[in-house]
Amino acid sequence: MIGRRVGRGGRPGLIGVAARTAVVAGTASAVSGRVAARQQQSAAQQAAAQQAPAPVAAPEPAPAAVPALDEQALSNLERLGTLHAQGLLSDAEFSTAKQRILAP
Repeated sequence: MIGRRVGRGGRPGLIGVAARTAVVAGTASAVSGRVAARQQQSAAQQAAAQQAPAPVAAPEPAPAAVPALDEQALSNLERLGTLHAQGLLSDAEFSTAKQRILAP
């Protein structure tokens, strides 16, 4: 117990308190600076996004003329759709058969 003061009861002295306060204040200042920088960066990005002109979409090509289908072709397409929905035709088989019906 040599060199230890009895009166303090394990609490830090004045220099220890000042050092701890300096560390806490420095940390708070650094965190606050980072938060402010992120907020400014986010605000700048939002402002740039609002000022940027909207991209011009390319005009869509006109849809190809759909040939007039007769009753038999419509009936065949409905039957193919039913077989495909039931799982009796694969996607490739369905596409091939559909193209055969729709081809002029």
